[in-house]
Amino acid sequence: MSNDQPPPGPPPDDDPFRKRPQEPRPGGDGGGAGQGPPPGSPYGGPGGPGGPGGPPPGGGSPYDTPGGGAGAPSGPYGGGGPYGGGTPPPYGPNAFGGAYGGADPLAGMPPLAEFGKRFVARLVDILIIAIPLAGISLLIGGWDLTTDGDDWEEITDQVNTGRQWLVTLISLVAYIGYDTIMTKRNGQTVGKRLMKLRVAMLNDGRTPDTSSALMRAVVLWVPALVCCYCVWWLVILITVLTDKPYKQGLHDKAGKTVVVSAA
Repeated sequence: MSNDQPPPGPPPDDDPFRKRPQEPRPGGDGGGAGQGPPPGSPYGGPGGPGGPGGPPPGGGSPYDTPGGGAGAPSGPYGGGGPYGGGTPPPYGPNAFGGAYGGADPLAGMPPLAEFGKRFVARLVDILIIAIPLAGISLLIGGWDLTTDGDDWEEITDQVNTGRQWLVTLISLVAYIGYDTIMTKRNGQTVGKRLMKLRVAMLNDGRTPDTSSALMRAVVLWVPALVCCYCVWWLVILITVLTDKPYKQGLHDKAGKTVVVSAA
């Protein structure tokens, strides 16, 4: 065992047993307090909003402005986002009381069609198709009107013949085709043009497309010509008179349309 003692005086600078105080890290006290945010932080500093290379303060956030802030895509109704920019709908900028509805659901729309005018317009359209169909039915031997009034079984037999079903099929094609073609062209059948009415899409007032016009015509005419006859017309009349607030018949609801004044 060595008896050597350390030399007197202060220990050398490289003494491994000498404890030195830990030097603080730049910008803090060693615990990370006071350090700046990492690069690219969304809260500031380099790469963040307001910092070098970052977006300007208040920009780029999806919550800064309606529709996604600066640079958001334009939509069909004006402004930014899906409901901004472009041409306003035909009903006007405040149609239906604003973007999220309002006190008056009819705000910005043309006046709804009066029931009396709709009724006359429909009668005109029925006559336009019914008169030629009557001639066609006579040519192909449709109804036999010489039977006695009490002979109900004979009339029923006529309905069930293939000849009468052919008349029904021709009628369906004629009425549905007429209504679909005229409605998708400019929203007006001959009767509606005479009464200064038009069919429009409920959501934006544009002319119905083919699918909407066809759906509307099918719901209107198929039950009326195939099974329900007068009962179906009564249902249509009641729904138009009682529906609120747009006076839609069942065919309007199926096509998502509304009948308005074109005056």
